[in-house]
Amino acid sequence: VQLQASGGGLVQPGGSLRLSCAASGSIFRFNDMGWYRQAPGKQRELVAIITSAGTTTYADSVKGRFTISRDNAKNTVSLQMNSLKPEDTAVYYCNMGIRERAWSRTQIYWGQGTQVTVSS
Repeated sequence: VQLQASGGGLVQPGGSLRLSCAASGSIFRFNDMGWYRQAPGKQRELVAIITSAGTTTYADSVKGRFTISRDNAKNTVSLQMNSLKPEDTAVYYCNMGIRERAWSRTQIYWGQGTQVTVSS
């Protein structure tokens, strides 16, 4: 299984970006999906999670500005980011809990990261 993230870039404060992450390979079932970020000199932190039931959780710093969504049929998880701030600048990583076979345990997979820079 591989995850491919896309959609990062440079945006001005107040602008928007949409990140997407697509999974490919042997997939029986998805579990939770999420987005994390890591700014220079800081630890990786949770941005948002969406469970298999569609329940979402957000970091306090992004509540009301970011929206996570998933499409199991397309093997994707997305992050709509609005009202971006300079402090949102980081490398964003997607992750997914995936069972490759009906008899497999859930394993956690990570995307390669995509850079988001918010600057004027």
